Amino acid sequence: MTPDVAASADVVRRNPGALLHARTGPLTRELLLAPGGFGLGQVPERALPDATTNMVCGYCSTGCSLKVHLRNGEACSLSPNTDYPVNLGMACPKGWEALAVLNSAERATLPLLRNASGGLEPVDWETALRTFVDRFQAIQARHGAHSVAFLGTGQMPTEELAFLGSLAKFGMGLRHGDGNTRQCMATSVVAYKQAFGFDAPPYSYADFEESDVIVLIGSNLCLAHPILWERVLRNPHQPQIIVVDPRTTETAMNATQHLPLAPKSDQALLYGVARLLIERGWIDRAYIDAHAEGFDQFAEFVQPYTLEEVAARTGLPAERIERMAETIHAGRRVSFWWTMGVNQSYQGVRTAQAIINLALMTGNMGRPGTGANSITGQCNAMGSRLFSNTTNLLGGHDFTSAQHREKVAGILGIPAERIPAENSWAYHEIMEGILAGKIRGLWVVCTNPAHSWINQGLARDILDRLDFLVVQDMYRTTETAQRAHLVLPAAGWGEKDGTFINSERRIGVVKRVARAPGQALADFSIFRLIADAWGCGELFRDWDSPESVFRILQRCSAGQPCDITGIEGYRALDEAGGIQWPYPSESADPAPERRLFADGRYFTPSGRAKFLFESPRPLSEPPSKRFPLILLTGRGSASQWHTQTRTRQSAVLRKLYPNLQYLEINPADARSLGVRQGAWVRVESQRGRIRACAFVTPTVQPGQVFVPMHEESTNVLTDAVFDPYSRQPSYKACAVRVVPETSVQ
Repeated sequence: MTPDVAASADVVRRNPGALLHARTGPLTRELLLAPGGFGLGQVPERALPDATTNMVCGYCSTGCSLKVHLRNGEACSLSPNTDYPVNLGMACPKGWEALAVLNSAERATLPLLRNASGGLEPVDWETALRTFVDRFQAIQARHGAHSVAFLGTGQMPTEELAFLGSLAKFGMGLRHGDGNTRQCMATSVVAYKQAFGFDAPPYSYADFEESDVIVLIGSNLCLAHPILWERVLRNPHQPQIIVVDPRTTETAMNATQHLPLAPKSDQALLYGVARLLIERGWIDRAYIDAHAEGFDQFAEFVQPYTLEEVAARTGLPAERIERMAETIHAGRRVSFWWTMGVNQSYQGVRTAQAIINLALMTGNMGRPGTGANSITGQCNAMGSRLFSNTTNLLGGHDFTSAQHREKVAGILGIPAERIPAENSWAYHEIMEGILAGKIRGLWVVCTNPAHSWINQGLARDILDRLDFLVVQDMYRTTETAQRAHLVLPAAGWGEKDGTFINSERRIGVVKRVARAPGQALADFSIFRLIADAWGCGELFRDWDSPESVFRILQRCSAGQPCDITGIEGYRALDEAGGIQWPYPSESADPAPERRLFADGRYFTPSGRAKFLFESPRPLSEPPSKRFPLILLTGRGSASQWHTQTRTRQSAVLRKLYPNLQYLEINPADARSLGVRQGAWVRVESQRGRIRACAFVTPTVQPGQVFVPMHEESTNVLTDAVFDPYSRQPSYKACAVRVVPETSVQ
């Protein structure tokens, strides 16, 4: 080791966090890859006093703060933070077990390269980096710069997302990159952009406690966001809780009104409720005239949605629809909330905007306890939406705007020509591009499309067609990693620094409190190494730590609706208990809870919100003689998370949810098909078949069945159809049949 490297290594020994603040160049590279691996989490033991530190949980978008208890400088346990304005001392099972999933035998600890015989074998980092560069650059030389693409995630810190997108697009010359946020939040992003002029969820979680009417549409809050349901339970106003959902979910069971409508008829229901409100004069005309546009056209559009027509389309009794409208009218503070039941639809954007229309026309915007409020899925979906450099240029800017490109290029100190002037393909377009031979190389970071992407059989076939697939992940055992040509071992939550942005726009800090195993590196450090190996490291000379990138992103946000220039670094975020955007330097509001549009001004050119609407379309795959049932999918347990990549690593969490694939089926359908409680059945769609254990229950309606989203087999069944505006997959409804296993030949 050279004297300079030895001196730097001594710094790292005394302060393992120093590596994250080291400058890029030969020194950092040598440190990362040197024997002893000071960049690899192999820091010598040191005697440090026991202490605690707070950090944001890395599972869902609620953004709870966890108090991490340290022994000798390393995390040993955790508990909920009682002082944080999000969770107020509460945590769900996933949060309690957040540290346990780091200690898994399935962790990726060394780079793995597929050998000539088809197996993955360990290699050193130098070989991995050289292979990454050589293979991808060879593909680009043969098929063009845009023949390589990347897929990111809403699970990584904002600074890493920004680094990935910037490295790929400004350094490696890629145009096409998207994230798994496309699977959960794209609909809400587009709905807000079109209606409000920016992707701007308007609410604060305090609104759950300040509403007297809470309308939940396609949202099983009890399971998907249990801490937010606890906030509902703290509401002192005895609120009316209206749940619109085909299933009698755990949330519906606790509602004051449940409307079990026919699948994907929610848009018609919302138009019918709007018509009733208009017809009876139950609208806030003063608010509409001052702060919205397009209402008169909308009022004319909903005229055909009579009570009788909507009852026929939804299968709901007319009196239930009427009661919903009456309850909204009677409320002084009405909040409307939606999640995946709306977003994951072939007509999700217009359905979300039908919800927005109700909030606008009744004046339920900008006041405590009101709003048209989308609850995000992943812990950092909001950071991904604004700063991942995929669908938006950094800071919510537009790739197609020359002015925006010049601004961002000036901040980054790069030629504006390096910034693509065209938008990327969406996730499904990238997958289709692979199928068409236009995309030949793919870099997948911290996501698992071989499990989670719709129509799984086709998705896996598509991935197997790639000339070169790189997977960068915590675990070497994911369905996608098992198909990779190269696996790069990454650190997980708790093993690196950065920030997350939760559903209510609150920015919170995550910290390195544990060592990554073996030679696993923080994604941030991997991106630094790749930038140098690719030959574009000089472009990112100032990207020398997550916090330095946060400062860069602040400058990119200046003048935008998501302006965060007033935040004085990570310490300020920590001390404030997180800070909601916007937080501009000239008018920073220190209040812990803030909502948007209190002044009635929106981000559109006119300053007014827009009423947007469109005729509903029928089910993309209706029931037929061969496939007579509608399959619904969704959250199965508060203890499971998405593809279970992490939650299955916890013995405690595995005990809290079923360990097999199951199917919920109505008793009437079970009798007609000869399906007994607990019996094995075959579930078939036009795309494939799965095996499931029957759970006979009246919580699903006749003609419908339900399968939880978490099991590997579920997306064998789902249909690859997409919303035309958001390009989000429609996971929630397709046609299937159920055959008792005893009848299977």
